[in-house]
Amino acid sequence: MKKLLLLVLLVSTACMTYAGGYRVSVQGQRAIAMGHTGVAVVNSAELVFFNPAGLVYLENKLNVSAGASGIFTDVLYQNSDLGVSSQTDSSVGTPLNLYGSYQVNDWLALGLGVYTPYGSEVTWPTDWAGSHLVNNIELAAIYIQPVVSVKLSDHFSIGGGPIYVTGSVNFNRNLNRTLTDLEGNRSNITVDASGVNNWGWSLGAMFSPTENFRVGFNYRSEIILEAEDGDATFANFPNSPAVPANETTTFTAELPLPAELTIGLSYQYGEKWTFAFDYNRQFWDVYESLDLQFGNGATSLNPRNYKNSSAYRFGLEYKATDKIALRAGYYRDESPVQPGYFAPETPRNDSDGFTGGLSFAINSKLAIDASFFYLRFEEVNASYDFYTENGQSVPFEGTYKSSAFAPGLGLTYKL
Repeated sequence: MKKLLLLVLLVSTACMTYAGGYRVSVQGQRAIAMGHTGVAVVNSAELVFFNPAGLVYLENKLNVSAGASGIFTDVLYQNSDLGVSSQTDSSVGTPLNLYGSYQVNDWLALGLGVYTPYGSEVTWPTDWAGSHLVNNIELAAIYIQPVVSVKLSDHFSIGGGPIYVTGSVNFNRNLNRTLTDLEGNRSNITVDASGVNNWGWSLGAMFSPTENFRVGFNYRSEIILEAEDGDATFANFPNSPAVPANETTTFTAELPLPAELTIGLSYQYGEKWTFAFDYNRQFWDVYESLDLQFGNGATSLNPRNYKNSSAYRFGLEYKATDKIALRAGYYRDESPVQPGYFAPETPRNDSDGFTGGLSFAINSKLAIDASFFYLRFEEVNASYDFYTENGQSVPFEGTYKSSAFAPGLGLTYKL
């Protein structure tokens, strides 16, 4: 019985160790305001992320962009058949980004970026209906990316460089739907790991057939994060040989951060208008399963079966005056989660994003950038079918309603 309960724990923990499929698209205030377009837009050092090939076209020798957003999310779960409902605690994520570029000469530019493309914080009420799947999770992944941009001709450039990633995760769930200690506290496990590191790379290209029209391409490689010797803490277990003991052991797990391909274009109409479109493809099919191994030698293979997904992004900029630029955008973002794999720690389904913002030039060197986006997820009735208890499959299903709102503020400096 003890081995059976431990196996159930391993399978369920593997499902929740990381927020797979959760992508945070807030990598630059100017880009956010334009629907997160940027692969073919040359207007700031944000190009370090969106397309390093474009850095060599920036007019100033030194360009720096920095910003942060506050992401407010709400998720409502309801199962009308069982008469239960829950809502996540209001949480605020604060993804950051910092980019800089330096023009060495007419054909060479160098850049550096620090940003957070993956991360989430979800907290459900204690002992809610899905507490055997997740109580809370905090995930963060920080990318550090040096790049080189080279102009091969007046119309074509390339750029790219290595990417260093460091991540952390903290996750808590109850063991099952009923087990408690003698005082009635639910038996639970907490998984914690930090300093999870690895390397990847990026490659971009930009083609400018005319002064007003640009085509961009950018690819970021898949990166595998492996947590080794993380902490797994078992708490509130009754003193019985049939269940795991209250202890702290180690665990090892891997998470693939998928490769991404973005292609797009921008067109400047006159001196005031810029239109942009990006197509982004995320190769989530690499996330087929998640292997997890505890320090006691037990292992688990958890199927995820994600599919590749796409995002379609549209952006618009209008230079109202010499000091003020107005921006707006829209994007459609597909979920990589397939039916039967919808887990409440990543309550993500297809969504529509509406964005806007502006830049105000304080002087010729410094500008304030502001942005916002509202993300409306489609209401979905979905299930997670891979939780087992006492050898039986126990699907967890219900209706999810989700939304997110994120105001952001940044600075752009050029010299």
